[in-house]
Amino acid sequence: MARHSAVHLANLDLNLLVVLRELLRERNVTRAAGRLGVSQPAVSAALGRLRRHFDDDLLVRSGNGYVLSALAAQLADPVEAVCTGAERLFGTGHDFDPGTSAREFTLVMADYTIEVLGARLSAALAAQAPDVQLHVRLVREAFASNIADTIRLIDGMVAPPASRFELPDVRSVALFTDRWVCVVDAANSQVQHGELGLEQLAAMPWIAPFQPDRGFPPSAPMGRQLALFGIQPKISVRVESYQAVPHFVAGTDRVALLQERLATRVAARLGLRVLPCPGDPEPIVERFWWHASYDRDPAHRWLRTLVTDLAQEL
Repeated sequence: MARHSAVHLANLDLNLLVVLRELLRERNVTRAAGRLGVSQPAVSAALGRLRRHFDDDLLVRSGNGYVLSALAAQLADPVEAVCTGAERLFGTGHDFDPGTSAREFTLVMADYTIEVLGARLSAALAAQAPDVQLHVRLVREAFASNIADTIRLIDGMVAPPASRFELPDVRSVALFTDRWVCVVDAANSQVQHGELGLEQLAAMPWIAPFQPDRGFPPSAPMGRQLALFGIQPKISVRVESYQAVPHFVAGTDRVALLQERLATRVAARLGLRVLPCPGDPEPIVERFWWHASYDRDPAHRWLRTLVTDLAQEL
């Protein structure tokens, strides 16, 4: 059986995997060709071969663009995993020169982390490693809940500590700290003297980030804090983004918990007040997580050091 699999693999054109990855990412033949540095006809021909192999359109015309077929959507994560594994395999044991490398790194982080660290990371990569590629995937609950599998397929994730991350093959290093604050509209007449009490918070309508259903899971960062306060919030708006939270507070009587680094950046522009959080909220500690298989990878050591040093500058 093993021999049959090896022969079958040998008969495949594995270059199609690279083309497939870019097509699934870009959903556009021209942009995929640009990322690969090849002609558009070459990518179109490769797409034709892929369609014949999978017996599926993969990219389906929708309006002026394309969307992924149901099969293509299922292929996206496995293709990323295979390509990442191959890059790791063939990069093992080699010295890493960021100035000449064209390696791609994949990081998972929340949009809050991007707001705090993204510009610094982008500038550092442009200066130190101009040909290195960065693929940033926004955190989703599925990533965090399935960390044992996810962490093997990416270069790293930025997230606060959680019990589900405490696995034998998962490593981490502290990046930066923050604290929870309350944000309300500056004209909210319910807020007197710039203070909010726990009883008042319990009665106000809330904005909830990363709230998948009507129940409020204490595993979500904000949910954990409210559970510690003994508050069952009345949720008015649910969003899949930290940066979206203040936009749905502005001009309303709603309230939200938000990281202070993010809140202070947007408060003046959106007409918000940033208030101390009552009770005794836990500090926010953002950490960089990676799989132990990367420990001796020189490229990954460089990436870890870069991200850690940038965070320390905060």
